[in-house]
Amino acid sequence: MNKLRHPLAAVVALISLSGLPVLAADSLSLPDTTVSASSHGSRTGELSSSVEVLRGDDLVIGRSATLGDTLSGMSGVHSSGFGPGVGRPVIRGLDGARVRVLSDGVGVLDASTSSPDHAITSEMQLLEQVEVLKGPATMMYGGGAIGGVVNLIDRRVPTYVPERGFEADVELRGNTVADERAGAVGLTAGSGPFALRLEGSRLDADPYRIPGSPSRQKDAYNESDSAAFGFGWIGERGYLGMAYSEQNREYGLLAHEHADCHTHGPSWHCGGHDHDHDDDHDAHHHHDHEHGAAFIDMRQKRWDLRGEYQDPFSGFEKVRLRVSHTDYQHKEIEGGHIGTRFDNRGTEGRLELTHNPVAGWRGVIGGQTSRRDFSALGEEAYVPATLTDNHALFLIEELQVGNWRHEIGLRHEWQNVDVKRTTTDVSHRGTSVAVGTTWRFVPDHLLFANLSRSQRLPTAEELYADGPHAATRTVELGNARLKEETGYNLEIGLRKLAGTLTYTLAAFRNQIDDFIYAADAGYDPGGGYRVVEYRQNDALLRGFEASVGVQASESLQITLFGDSVRGKLRDGGGDLPRIPADRYGVRLDQRLTNRLSGELESYRVRRQSDTAAYETDTGGYTMLNAGLSYRGQGFGSMDYLLYARANNLLDNKARQHTSWIKDEVLLPGRNLTVGVRLSF
Repeated sequence: MNKLRHPLAAVVALISLSGLPVLAADSLSLPDTTVSASSHGSRTGELSSSVEVLRGDDLVIGRSATLGDTLSGMSGVHSSGFGPGVGRPVIRGLDGARVRVLSDGVGVLDASTSSPDHAITSEMQLLEQVEVLKGPATMMYGGGAIGGVVNLIDRRVPTYVPERGFEADVELRGNTVADERAGAVGLTAGSGPFALRLEGSRLDADPYRIPGSPSRQKDAYNESDSAAFGFGWIGERGYLGMAYSEQNREYGLLAHEHADCHTHGPSWHCGGHDHDHDDDHDAHHHHDHEHGAAFIDMRQKRWDLRGEYQDPFSGFEKVRLRVSHTDYQHKEIEGGHIGTRFDNRGTEGRLELTHNPVAGWRGVIGGQTSRRDFSALGEEAYVPATLTDNHALFLIEELQVGNWRHEIGLRHEWQNVDVKRTTTDVSHRGTSVAVGTTWRFVPDHLLFANLSRSQRLPTAEELYADGPHAATRTVELGNARLKEETGYNLEIGLRKLAGTLTYTLAAFRNQIDDFIYAADAGYDPGGGYRVVEYRQNDALLRGFEASVGVQASESLQITLFGDSVRGKLRDGGGDLPRIPADRYGVRLDQRLTNRLSGELESYRVRRQSDTAAYETDTGGYTMLNAGLSYRGQGFGSMDYLLYARANNLLDNKARQHTSWIKDEVLLPGRNLTVGVRLSF
């Protein structure tokens, strides 16, 4: 197999072999989409930080069953997979509680940050747009966003009345590697100032085939269904609406090793036996519980209230309201019986007011409040029941002066964690401040920079964990004396927005004082487990991201891309765990006809040997992917999209270094996804 040595060499060779000239006309431009998660609804090209948006056909064709896998093609974004049912986004080496996942501006309010085997409750098939803000976004969304924000935009609450009074979308999709069958339907209808929205989806996927073998990955199945009902009042100056949604999901827990752990005085001892996790082991069907298969049975009910109103009163341009409440529960089932049950009831609300310009400054002032009632009962109830209240006030201002655009932000939040037993309650406060600027020094060229001091408050898991955790094969010991993390982030970048050559280049340095991490406690409890305790030490993450597009002809676009991040604990603490390996590649987008387009992509993930003390190295691999899509019209006003996507065409064995179970679980082998989307 010929490995990709350097993307630029491949591009030069392709252009020279094809005989295609590089056009002199401005035939290429970077996507410039409105970012709902930005303070002023800014365009991507205007922001002083790195932002990417996935929407339209790119989202339909590129989406996977999990959020992390869907976004993993973005520069600086990877997936922390725990099988096909769980994929959490990793942004610039940070994940979990340091990356906030939002549903149209408020938290998803699930249990995904409490363990790497807990899924994010996003219904990928019904999303309209996904926004990724890389680097600290704490000004708007809190200390949990010290690493970044992923904002999911859906249509559950109608914001407009269809012109013809009715519109619908239907999508069907299948995949060969897991015999996946998926479908979704969305319907919006309205008359006068009122609109109604109905949605439903279903996904079934069997254990997937692994590279180089006819066998399947044990327990790697995924089933989900969802339904939603929303209604709204839409006026000339705004809208107000509500929605109710339910989601059910069942997925296998891969490489799940349960051990019988108990205390011996101040120490823990774990017995039991290790399960066989041979990559080539035949899969048991997930309903065959007598074989000891472990899986999660999850349910969530969610209520959303959303509204916006222009010119609400003197001195203000707009008011924006978001309130959500969820009732989340999942059961971890092993050997046919419930091992642990997690309950999370959460409420979050935020109010934003955009004021009229004052001395040229246009700003947003707002408040946010949330309450999380979390409990775990059973064998892995390693965290006591807690009630977490968090409140915040924030101010974001921007000033446009000629070719310069300046931003400043300030946020203060306070948090109280009430433990529902004798453990001492704790309170924390955090203050974050940021400044940023963009300079359009020549037409279509933009230099951007931002500097921030952001604080993240400890989670209940970090403060009070006390017991075995099978997903990470650790006995976790919390530390109620933990204080706030303080991050100092500097990012500098350059964008070229239009022309035959476009690019986005960014470099960042993120120093996090009092970084909270799970350190080895110094003794072996047995059973293949480690004892870890949460400690604090200063950490440093730094890296770069690059994407360069070349319009080689009227129909051919070539894109080079790559990213790199390094993460270390300071003062001799060693490398941070699960830091993504360097990645670089090339993508060709060819317009074959006015309606038919093709894509060919190859990228190389390098070996990761900068590992924490207890980690193993992860080998490098090359991925080759291809796709075709056809967009047409028929039956009057109906639009349709036909697409096919082939991944891992070389059937290479690959492991995600960001995953807790990388040593036991391979990524899927060669596979083909085909689908159709109808809009009418």
